[in-house]
Amino acid sequence: MTAIDATPAPALVPGRDGFAQWSIATLTLVLVATPLIPILYQSLSDRPLYDGLGALSLTNYVNLFGSPEFLKVLWNTVALGGLTTILGTLIGVVAAIVIGRTDMPARATIGELLIWPLYISHLVLGFGFSVMYGPSGYVTLSLAQVLGDSPWDLYTIPGMAVICAVAQAPITYLFCIASTQAADPSLEDAARISGASPFRALWSVSIPLLRPAIVYAVILNFTVALELLAIPLLFGRPAGYEFLTTFLYEKGIDAATPDYGLVGAAAALLLAIVSFLLWLQARLLRDSGRFVTLGGKAARPRLLALGRWRWVVFGAMAFYILAGVGVPMVGVALRAFTSFLTPLLPFWEVLTLDHVILIFSYPAYIRSIVNTIGISVFGGALCTLFVALVAITVHRSEFRWRRSLEFVATYPRAVPGLVAGIGFLWAMLFFPPLGVLHNTIWILVVAYIMRYLPTGFGAMSPMLLQIGRELDRASRTVGADWWTTATRILLPLIKPALFSTFAILFVAFFREYSAAVFLISPGAEVIGTMLLSFWIQGDAGPVAALALFQILLTFAFVYGARHLLGVKIYG
Repeated sequence: MTAIDATPAPALVPGRDGFAQWSIATLTLVLVATPLIPILYQSLSDRPLYDGLGALSLTNYVNLFGSPEFLKVLWNTVALGGLTTILGTLIGVVAAIVIGRTDMPARATIGELLIWPLYISHLVLGFGFSVMYGPSGYVTLSLAQVLGDSPWDLYTIPGMAVICAVAQAPITYLFCIASTQAADPSLEDAARISGASPFRALWSVSIPLLRPAIVYAVILNFTVALELLAIPLLFGRPAGYEFLTTFLYEKGIDAATPDYGLVGAAAALLLAIVSFLLWLQARLLRDSGRFVTLGGKAARPRLLALGRWRWVVFGAMAFYILAGVGVPMVGVALRAFTSFLTPLLPFWEVLTLDHVILIFSYPAYIRSIVNTIGISVFGGALCTLFVALVAITVHRSEFRWRRSLEFVATYPRAVPGLVAGIGFLWAMLFFPPLGVLHNTIWILVVAYIMRYLPTGFGAMSPMLLQIGRELDRASRTVGADWWTTATRILLPLIKPALFSTFAILFVAFFREYSAAVFLISPGAEVIGTMLLSFWIQGDAGPVAALALFQILLTFAFVYGARHLLGVKIYG
């Protein structure tokens, strides 16, 4: 009887495992391919998607590259991306060296404050810069009274690059700080024995070892700069500058009759550029093992004594954080509670609650807050669970196509938010069953999950790789199949990674706006799109009030996650 009962078990177990693994892989492929297929098809079609299948041709690309306007758009995009990358990388590398390798006072506090732009959307940071450093900004007018003229102009490519650099410097800092702290001190000691000064040893030995982190940060900074919408939209378009993202925005949303073919070709081009940059990044870092200096022997490089320069360096770092992050955020808060903000009049004489009352007086504004929180909580949790299953399939299964699944799961890094939004909008036209998601927040949930699938996968994978495979073998020895092992053993063991991934995804979903620009509809508003709407209408007060609300909610969540749950959020 025992033999008869045991006979069918082996046939059933592989069947369930195979079904689960193929289902996870298929769902991942569908999720990633859904927005890309209509974009690529539209770029090659001679008619809009809603007109049915058209003839394939390269006409859209010919029209795109034959336009003098677009060539200027490309130049502006490359110029902004290049200058942003130089500034952001320089700030991040210097900060990592100063905080990781010197005895500057309050290094930990400065390091914590330095990464805060990661938690704030570019839209909110850009608005803060406008309020304080714009032509009519509080700081600008204050200095103009003394100097006789405005000392800067944010409505230029260098001006926009400064804002973008402040937003992206934390990326470089996070990549470099671990490398600076993990370097083998014996290398610098050898340089010192050879007669090099401490600064010479740092410059000649330690900084070159940061090359992999710097290369990674450079390409990522340039990639993110290409994808930016808010800062080019807020500061570029009023001054007559167009960039790839604002070009897509103008032709796809602002135009009375959108040129779908031109938008499709431009979106496909942006997708191709970003994909190439990510491939180049992997190619350049394929020999990064040459830069490994930390072995099994525990060691930590000694801090470089700055002597009398300690407080000078501290002052410079504190000034950067105050001017780049603190002042813009204070400007948002002040503008939220004043009828107007000017140094010509004390702000306490124009205090008002009108903007805050307005935000909570109209259903659309309240709905945008509720939708954003709901998408961040539910979408973040759903994405966390899905990412966990994908990561377990990739790292802890014998699935034949697991390496291909890893590539598909991480490919959305190459899909800018605006392109993802366009793709999902057109997917609802291209694949009629998806039409049920139109005008709902569910299409935003799907788009956000697709966009941040690589972020979650990157946060989840390290924890899985730390768990020994003997647990899998022990589970299989007692008769458990892969699905049982994955859900009852591995998932409980990676709870810390699940919490961390959810926290990262919550913040990412909460600050996201570019993917929603093409997908919003009455009833499906989010905070980011409402901020854009207010800004376009010229309502600075409500923009500030809603932006301040977003900042406070983000701060509360990040503080709670990091200090109460012990979760680090570096998404």
